[in-house]
Amino acid sequence: MNLEKVKLVVSDMDGTLLNSKGEVSNHFFEIFKKLKEKNIHFCAASGRQYNSIVDKLALIKNDIHVIAENGAIAKKRDDILLLNSLDAQKIINIIPTLRKIHGANMVLCSQNAAFIESKDARFIDLFQEYYHSFQIVDNLIEIAKSNTILKIAVFHFTSSEEFIYPEIEHLKNDYLLKISGQNWLDISHENANKGNALRAVQKILNVTKEETMVFGDYHNDIEMLQEADFSFAMKNAHKDIKEIAKYTTESNNNFGVETILDKLIKANE
Repeated sequence: MNLEKVKLVVSDMDGTLLNSKGEVSNHFFEIFKKLKEKNIHFCAASGRQYNSIVDKLALIKNDIHVIAENGAIAKKRDDILLLNSLDAQKIINIIPTLRKIHGANMVLCSQNAAFIESKDARFIDLFQEYYHSFQIVDNLIEIAKSNTILKIAVFHFTSSEEFIYPEIEHLKNDYLLKISGQNWLDISHENANKGNALRAVQKILNVTKEETMVFGDYHNDIEMLQEADFSFAMKNAHKDIKEIAKYTTESNNNFGVETILDKLIKANE
Protein backbone atom coordinates (compact mmCIF):
# COMPACT_ATOMS: atom_id res chain seq x y z
CA MET A 1 0.00 0.00 0.00
CA ASN A 2 1.29 3.43 -0.96
CA LEU A 3 -0.24 5.32 1.97
CA GLU A 4 1.43 8.57 0.93
CA LYS A 5 -1.42 9.00 -1.55
CA VAL A 6 -4.13 9.31 1.11
CA LYS A 7 -5.75 12.74 1.51
CA LEU A 8 -9.08 11.72 3.07
CA VAL A 9 -9.89 9.23 5.84
CA VAL A 10 -13.51 8.14 6.30
CA SER A 11 -14.69 5.98 9.18
CA ASP A 12 -17.94 4.39 10.22
CA MET A 13 -18.69 4.82 13.93
CA ASP A 14 -20.41 1.84 15.61
CA GLY A 15 -18.40 -1.37 15.32
CA THR A 16 -15.57 0.57 13.69
CA LEU A 17 -14.19 3.74 15.31
CA LEU A 18 -16.23 3.23 18.50
CA ASN A 19 -15.41 0.32 20.79
CA SER A 20 -18.16 -1.93 22.14
CA LYS A 21 -18.74 0.58 24.96
CA GLY A 22 -19.48 3.31 22.41
CA GLU A 23 -16.21 5.15 23.11
CA VAL A 24 -13.65 6.86 20.87
CA SER A 25 -10.09 6.20 22.06
CA ASN A 26 -7.85 8.99 23.29
CA HIS A 27 -5.25 7.73 20.84
CA PHE A 28 -7.55 8.52 17.92
CA PHE A 29 -7.71 12.18 18.97
CA GLU A 30 -3.92 12.25 19.16
CA ILE A 31 -3.73 10.78 15.65
CA PHE A 32 -6.25 13.32 14.38
CA LYS A 33 -3.93 16.18 15.35
CA LYS A 34 -1.22 14.63 13.20
CA LEU A 35 -3.63 14.07 10.31
CA LYS A 36 -4.59 17.72 10.45
CA GLU A 37 -0.95 18.80 10.49
CA LYS A 38 -0.41 16.79 7.30
CA ASN A 39 -3.55 18.20 5.62
CA ILE A 40 -5.29 14.82 5.62
CA HIS A 41 -9.05 15.32 6.00
CA PHE A 42 -11.27 13.21 8.26
CA CYS A 43 -14.94 12.35 7.77
CA ALA A 44 -17.19 10.40 10.16
CA ALA A 45 -19.87 8.40 8.33
CA SER A 46 -22.62 6.76 10.36
CA GLY A 47 -26.22 5.67 10.52
CA ARG A 48 -26.38 7.72 13.71
CA GLN A 49 -28.04 11.09 14.08
CA TYR A 50 -25.75 14.06 13.35
CA ASN A 51 -26.02 15.32 16.95
CA SER A 52 -24.97 11.93 18.27
CA ILE A 53 -21.93 11.75 15.98
CA VAL A 54 -20.61 15.20 16.89
CA ASP A 55 -21.18 14.46 20.58
CA LYS A 56 -18.82 11.47 20.28
CA LEU A 57 -16.33 13.63 18.36
CA ALA A 58 -16.89 16.88 20.25
CA LEU A 59 -13.16 17.66 20.51
CA ILE A 60 -12.79 17.82 16.73
CA LYS A 61 -16.33 18.51 15.50
CA ASN A 62 -15.44 21.86 13.90
CA ASP A 63 -12.61 20.34 11.85
CA ILE A 64 -14.32 17.34 10.29
CA HIS A 65 -16.95 16.44 7.71
CA VAL A 66 -19.88 14.35 8.92
CA ILE A 67 -22.10 11.96 6.98
CA ALA A 68 -25.13 11.11 9.14
CA GLU A 69 -28.29 9.01 8.87
CA ASN A 70 -26.54 6.61 6.45
CA GLY A 71 -25.90 9.30 3.88
CA ALA A 72 -29.21 11.13 4.04
CA ILE A 73 -27.32 14.23 5.20
CA ALA A 74 -23.72 15.44 5.02
CA LYS A 75 -22.45 18.50 6.91
CA LYS A 76 -19.36 20.54 7.73
CA ARG A 77 -20.17 22.46 10.90
CA ASP A 78 -23.54 24.12 10.13
CA ASP A 79 -23.18 23.87 6.36
CA ILE A 80 -25.41 21.24 4.75
CA LEU A 81 -23.54 19.62 1.86
CA LEU A 82 -26.17 17.06 0.89
CA LEU A 83 -29.74 16.23 1.93
CA ASN A 84 -32.00 13.35 0.81
CA SER A 85 -35.36 13.11 2.53
CA LEU A 86 -38.04 10.41 2.29
CA ASP A 87 -41.35 11.10 0.58
CA ALA A 88 -44.01 11.65 3.28
CA GLN A 89 -46.55 9.38 1.61
CA LYS A 90 -44.02 6.54 1.42
CA ILE A 91 -43.45 6.88 5.17
CA ILE A 92 -47.18 6.88 5.87
CA ASN A 93 -47.62 3.80 3.68
CA ILE A 94 -44.94 1.69 5.36
CA ILE A 95 -45.59 2.52 9.04
CA PRO A 96 -48.57 0.10 9.38
CA THR A 97 -46.41 -2.72 7.97
CA LEU A 98 -43.60 -1.97 10.43
CA ARG A 99 -46.05 -1.84 13.33
CA LYS A 100 -47.06 -5.44 12.57
CA ILE A 101 -43.52 -6.82 12.91
CA HIS A 102 -43.25 -8.49 16.30
CA GLY A 103 -40.49 -6.96 18.41
CA ALA A 104 -39.76 -4.09 16.01
CA ASN A 105 -39.33 -0.51 17.22
CA MET A 106 -39.49 2.42 14.77
CA VAL A 107 -37.62 5.73 14.73
CA LEU A 108 -38.44 8.59 12.35
CA CYS A 109 -35.28 10.64 11.88
CA SER A 110 -35.47 14.31 10.96
CA GLN A 111 -32.56 16.72 10.62
CA ASN A 112 -32.74 17.97 14.21
CA ALA A 113 -34.68 15.33 16.12
CA ALA A 114 -35.84 11.72 16.17
CA PHE A 115 -39.39 10.56 16.92
CA ILE A 116 -40.57 7.29 18.46
CA GLU A 117 -43.96 5.97 19.51
CA SER A 118 -42.62 2.94 21.41
CA LYS A 119 -43.40 2.71 25.11
CA ASP A 120 -40.85 -0.09 25.62
CA ALA A 121 -38.61 1.23 28.43
CA ARG A 122 -35.77 -1.10 27.46
CA PHE A 123 -35.77 0.22 23.88
CA ILE A 124 -36.07 3.86 24.98
CA ASP A 125 -33.06 3.47 27.23
CA LEU A 126 -30.94 1.86 24.50
CA PHE A 127 -32.16 4.19 21.75
CA GLN A 128 -30.76 7.25 23.53
CA GLU A 129 -27.21 6.06 22.84
CA TYR A 130 -27.79 6.72 19.13
CA TYR A 131 -30.29 9.59 19.17
CA HIS A 132 -29.59 12.41 21.60
CA SER A 133 -32.35 14.75 20.40
CA PHE A 134 -35.71 12.97 20.40
CA GLN A 135 -39.41 13.08 21.21
CA ILE A 136 -41.81 10.32 22.25
CA VAL A 137 -45.10 10.83 20.38
CA ASP A 138 -48.47 9.09 20.11
CA ASN A 139 -48.59 8.59 16.34
CA LEU A 140 -45.65 8.59 13.92
CA ILE A 141 -47.99 8.98 10.94
CA GLU A 142 -48.90 12.45 12.17
CA ILE A 143 -45.19 13.28 12.51
CA ALA A 144 -44.57 12.17 8.92
CA LYS A 145 -47.29 14.56 7.72
CA SER A 146 -45.67 17.62 9.28
CA ASN A 147 -41.90 16.95 9.35
CA THR A 148 -39.16 16.34 6.80
CA ILE A 149 -37.92 12.82 7.53
CA LEU A 150 -34.48 11.66 6.40
CA LYS A 151 -34.70 8.01 7.43
CA ILE A 152 -36.76 5.38 9.22
CA ALA A 153 -34.61 3.30 11.58
CA VAL A 154 -36.09 0.01 12.79
CA PHE A 155 -34.66 -1.89 15.77
CA HIS A 156 -34.99 -5.52 16.83
CA PHE A 157 -33.37 -6.82 20.02
CA THR A 158 -32.33 -10.11 18.42
CA SER A 159 -31.59 -9.55 14.72
CA SER A 160 -32.68 -7.03 12.10
CA GLU A 161 -31.44 -9.33 9.34
CA GLU A 162 -33.50 -12.27 10.58
CA PHE A 163 -36.68 -10.66 11.89
CA ILE A 164 -37.16 -7.31 10.13
CA TYR A 165 -35.70 -7.58 6.63
CA PRO A 166 -37.72 -10.69 5.56
CA GLU A 167 -40.97 -8.89 6.48
CA ILE A 168 -40.26 -5.92 4.18
CA GLU A 169 -37.97 -7.41 1.53
CA HIS A 170 -40.86 -7.27 -0.96
CA LEU A 171 -40.67 -3.45 -0.75
CA LYS A 172 -37.01 -3.19 -1.82
CA ASN A 173 -37.95 -1.70 -5.21
CA ASP A 174 -39.82 1.15 -3.50
CA TYR A 175 -37.44 1.92 -0.61
CA LEU A 176 -33.71 1.68 0.05
CA LEU A 177 -33.44 -1.01 2.73
CA LYS A 178 -30.13 -1.30 4.56
CA ILE A 179 -29.22 -3.70 7.37
CA SER A 180 -27.01 -1.30 9.29
CA GLY A 181 -26.09 -3.47 12.28
CA GLN A 182 -26.94 -6.60 14.21
CA ASN A 183 -30.11 -4.94 15.51
CA TRP A 184 -30.83 -2.07 13.11
CA LEU A 185 -32.34 -1.76 9.65
CA ASP A 186 -32.66 1.60 7.89
CA ILE A 187 -35.22 2.68 5.32
CA SER A 188 -34.13 5.65 3.21
CA HIS A 189 -34.47 7.63 0.00
CA GLU A 190 -33.06 5.60 -2.91
CA ASN A 191 -30.12 8.02 -3.25
CA ALA A 192 -29.33 8.13 0.46
CA ASN A 193 -26.29 5.97 1.06
CA LYS A 194 -22.82 6.62 2.44
CA GLY A 195 -21.24 6.16 -0.99
CA ASN A 196 -23.21 8.98 -2.62
CA ALA A 197 -22.55 11.21 0.37
CA LEU A 198 -18.84 10.39 0.26
CA ARG A 199 -18.69 11.33 -3.42
CA ALA A 200 -20.15 14.73 -2.51
CA VAL A 201 -17.47 15.22 0.16
CA GLN A 202 -14.72 14.06 -2.22
CA LYS A 203 -15.89 16.58 -4.83
CA ILE A 204 -15.88 19.45 -2.32
CA LEU A 205 -12.39 18.53 -1.11
CA ASN A 206 -11.11 17.75 -4.62
CA VAL A 207 -10.06 14.28 -3.46
CA THR A 208 -10.19 11.19 -5.68
CA LYS A 209 -11.12 7.58 -4.97
CA GLU A 210 -7.40 6.76 -5.23
CA GLU A 211 -6.70 9.23 -2.40
CA THR A 212 -9.43 7.96 -0.05
CA MET A 213 -9.21 5.53 2.88
CA VAL A 214 -12.42 4.04 4.33
CA PHE A 215 -13.17 1.83 7.35
CA GLY A 216 -16.44 -0.09 7.83
CA ASP A 217 -18.08 -3.14 9.35
CA TYR A 218 -21.66 -3.57 8.09
CA HIS A 219 -23.91 -3.51 5.01
CA ASN A 220 -24.58 0.24 5.21
CA ASP A 221 -20.84 0.74 4.58
CA ILE A 222 -20.75 -1.14 1.26
CA GLU A 223 -21.19 1.84 -1.08
CA MET A 224 -18.59 3.99 0.65
CA LEU A 225 -16.05 1.14 0.74
CA GLN A 226 -16.47 0.99 -3.04
CA GLU A 227 -15.52 4.68 -3.29
CA ALA A 228 -12.03 4.17 -1.83
CA ASP A 229 -8.91 2.43 -3.10
CA PHE A 230 -7.87 1.96 0.54
CA SER A 231 -10.95 0.10 1.85
CA PHE A 232 -10.69 -1.68 5.21
CA ALA A 233 -13.04 -4.15 6.85
CA MET A 234 -12.80 -4.50 10.61
CA LYS A 235 -11.94 -7.93 12.03
CA ASN A 236 -15.41 -7.88 13.63
CA ALA A 237 -17.11 -6.96 10.33
CA HIS A 238 -19.94 -8.88 8.67
CA LYS A 239 -18.55 -11.53 6.29
CA ASP A 240 -20.02 -9.67 3.30
CA ILE A 241 -17.94 -6.60 4.14
CA LYS A 242 -14.74 -8.63 4.41
CA GLU A 243 -15.38 -9.89 0.88
CA ILE A 244 -15.89 -6.37 -0.52
CA ALA A 245 -13.08 -4.50 1.24
CA LYS A 246 -9.56 -4.71 -0.20
CA TYR A 247 -7.92 -4.96 3.22
CA THR A 248 -8.73 -5.95 6.80
CA THR A 249 -7.62 -4.54 10.13
CA GLU A 250 -8.01 -5.40 13.81
CA SER A 251 -11.39 -5.23 15.57
CA ASN A 252 -12.97 -2.05 16.90
CA ASN A 253 -12.08 -3.21 20.43
CA ASN A 254 -8.45 -3.72 19.41
CA PHE A 255 -7.86 -0.28 17.83
CA GLY A 256 -8.26 -1.44 14.24
CA VAL A 257 -8.73 2.07 12.81
CA GLU A 258 -5.93 3.57 14.90
CA THR A 259 -3.52 0.80 13.87
CA ILE A 260 -3.84 1.71 10.19
CA LEU A 261 -3.85 5.46 10.85
CA ASP A 262 -0.57 5.10 12.76
CA LYS A 263 0.87 3.51 9.60
CA LEU A 264 -0.60 6.34 7.53
CA ILE A 265 1.10 8.96 9.71
CA LYS A 266 4.39 7.08 9.57
CA ALA A 267 4.21 6.84 5.77
CA ASN A 268 3.76 10.61 5.57
CA GLU A 269 6.69 11.51 7.84
